Amino acid sequence: MQSAASQSVTRWSPVFARRVANGALVLGVALGLGLTTLGASSEAQAQSARFPSKPIRLVAPFAPGGALDIIARTAGQVISEQLGQPVLVENRAGAAGAIGSEFVARQAPDGYNLLLGATTTHGINPVLQKLPYDPIKDFSPVSLVATIPHIIVVNPSLPVNSMPEFIKYAKSKPGLAYGSAGTGSPHHLAGEMLKLMTGVDVVHVPYKGSGPAMTDVIAGQLQFMSIEYTAALGNLKGGKLRALGVATPQRVPGIDLPTVIEAGLPGFEVTAWYAIYAPANTPAEIVGTLQGALAKGMRSNEAREKMASLSATAVASTPEVLMAHMKAEMERWGKVIKAANVKPE
Repeated sequence: MQSAASQSVTRWSPVFARRVANGALVLGVALGLGLTTLGASSEAQAQSARFPSKPIRLVAPFAPGGALDIIARTAGQVISEQLGQPVLVENRAGAAGAIGSEFVARQAPDGYNLLLGATTTHGINPVLQKLPYDPIKDFSPVSLVATIPHIIVVNPSLPVNSMPEFIKYAKSKPGLAYGSAGTGSPHHLAGEMLKLMTGVDVVHVPYKGSGPAMTDVIAGQLQFMSIEYTAALGNLKGGKLRALGVATPQRVPGIDLPTVIEAGLPGFEVTAWYAIYAPANTPAEIVGTLQGALAKGMRSNEAREKMASLSATAVASTPEVLMAHMKAEMERWGKVIKAANVKPE
């Protein structure tokens, strides 16, 4: 992902492209026909050139206070500083992010309404349930902005100190319970993936958020869960949780944990990711302006330090890289959902 940040975005004029593809229309305009079409195209081009000329709204589709909300405000600040216009973060929570996502999908494609999408909204929900929006057709991807790794944590009373020990223990103790932020959440699917890969008999207990689930792991009502490193950090330092492994392809600097893959589970990867989207058909010039602002701003020391305070990694990408990442996530989680027979609530 870091290499993606340095990739350039090809900027092209949709007006010019349409003229090349529709030579007859251009000729007709020259003869005095199609004046309305030409005027509308010229106005759209002028608007793109002036962008941004007013405040931008960035919708965070979950409740305020969590990691997504903080990342939204950091990304908004970056865009504002780079483009010289205020970015107003607006929380529109509900339906696992679907309410805020649909709202942005229905806005005008002018760059003034953006979405901070995430693993749930654009990686899992699209293959889990019928949504009021199409994650591919209804959005113009702009850029990835941050990632946070998941870790496997257990109640400290369990006699295990590593993933291999935990898998062996779970096989000898059928019925261990794990919590999640609800059916179909990354926390839930991580548990199902562990079950599929190892054959352990574990029980899923859904909650209304990862926080209450983690509280019950601490209390001993649950035995383990997969959770964002950011959310667990305080309790890890306080000895209330024990971390066994990080669910990333390679070890993460600053997180003193082996990967779950090293425990013999190739492909076990669970990473919370966050990205900026605009409504579909947003002009390429505007998408390029936004992407350029994020690519430059997310490399700043201030943005990196802000993300590091969340144990997140600041990243940036081209729209093409974001689209490919989103499709890969949908395919990967779709396989887990199908194999585990996960049904939406």
